[in-house]
Amino acid sequence: MPKNTKTHILATIGPSSASKEVIEKLIDSGADAFRFNFSHGTHAEHKARYEIVRKLSEEKGRHITLIADMQGPKLRVGEFKEGKVILKERQAFKFDMRSELGDETRVTLPHPEIFAAVKAGDELLLNDGNIRLHVDKADKNNIWTTVVVGGELSSHKGVNLPNITLPISAITPKDEEDLKFALKLGFDWICLSFVQKADDVRMAKKLVGDKAWIISKLEKPNAINELDEIIELSDGIMVARGDLGVECPIQTVPVLQKKIVSACRRKAKPVIIATQMLESMINNPSPTRAEASDVATAVYDGADTVMLSAESAAGKYPVEAVKMMRDIITEVEADPLFYKLMESSRVHPCCVGESDSITFAASDISSVLQKVACIVTYTSSGLTTLLTARERPNLPILAITPDIIVARRLGIVWGAKSYINKASFKSFDKIEEIAIKVAVENGFAKPGEHIIITAGFPLGKKGRTNMLHTVYIPKEK
Repeated sequence: MPKNTKTHILATIGPSSASKEVIEKLIDSGADAFRFNFSHGTHAEHKARYEIVRKLSEEKGRHITLIADMQGPKLRVGEFKEGKVILKERQAFKFDMRSELGDETRVTLPHPEIFAAVKAGDELLLNDGNIRLHVDKADKNNIWTTVVVGGELSSHKGVNLPNITLPISAITPKDEEDLKFALKLGFDWICLSFVQKADDVRMAKKLVGDKAWIISKLEKPNAINELDEIIELSDGIMVARGDLGVECPIQTVPVLQKKIVSACRRKAKPVIIATQMLESMINNPSPTRAEASDVATAVYDGADTVMLSAESAAGKYPVEAVKMMRDIITEVEADPLFYKLMESSRVHPCCVGESDSITFAASDISSVLQKVACIVTYTSSGLTTLLTARERPNLPILAITPDIIVARRLGIVWGAKSYINKASFKSFDKIEEIAIKVAVENGFAKPGEHIIITAGFPLGKKGRTNMLHTVYIPKEK
């Protein structure tokens, strides 16, 4: 039987899940896609894991999506003489460019771009936001601060600058090398970290071209100021709630999550909810009730994909974490309220083209016509499937494409299941026959039911959907 859940699962591969045996268990447990975190691991390790997933995908007849997540700029303090210091509330503390080891009064900050951007009145956050400093004054070589919230600060801890746009590229020299490697290997998506503005995405697209689709990771609050433009330029979005929750007031993160999911759906771009979804399962075989509710909320919101980070990469229970996520998704999508929410949040096309109109109508027909089993989208570029998924129909979406690259990219798109077929794009007469064959043989439809077909004519022309067709599968005599 096919996997009938619509919300996909993205699992991060790491030391806990690098073997063929564990990766296979993750796939069998419900993982649709894998994230490779280029902040860790060598190219040789990533290549070996990549080849394992591709081989397993072929063996299982699945089009598993592979995402290369770039590290991006890492802003960190320098080293302390004793390895760490204790910062106390209301004490003075200075950052500078000197090479000496730090102490209780100062530390090196090896990032001239921070000195260029910071001004009196700004805030600096250290150690994942646990330490908060107020900037009293700054020049090109020094930043004088007062500790607002103190604590232990050790060498190389991270620095966050809320609402400050830094004069720094989202793509570092390390990222450029990682990007070349990932594109040569054949990753389906590139995940871009440290996106501050739309120009960061433009730069990435110039480097990537059409070799992969780009996910913009929203982890900086200033990116929200250009949200619509960033979504428009990107092929997908990741809500990176960890860093976003450091730089934004934490109570605003759920609101931003819903805002971003809604904006992505409006533009038919897949959206991934990430970070700390089942955090306690790093060390425990089951999550907290709050974590289960968090995953459920993302599903109820209409997210395309939910992601596991350290839970599957470094945790003790990677397979159990995927199974738990699958079980939560299954339970939510079986709730009658789920599709009522999807319908009530549906975006009505306005001043759009024929492709939007066709896929919108297909969803409407599916709710009126009796015994509809699935929607079959014929797609060369993936657009028809993306537009159909935007409507969140209460039906599986079968994406038939002649291109394995497109099939793999669609693995994080809500409701989409991809199948390769080149023959149907050569003859208009075959589209009905092949759509029935794919739907029936894969367990999505049976005789006595209808299927809905959307396609572009002429067949194979990218970026156009202008045909909607309903087909009845006759019962055997």
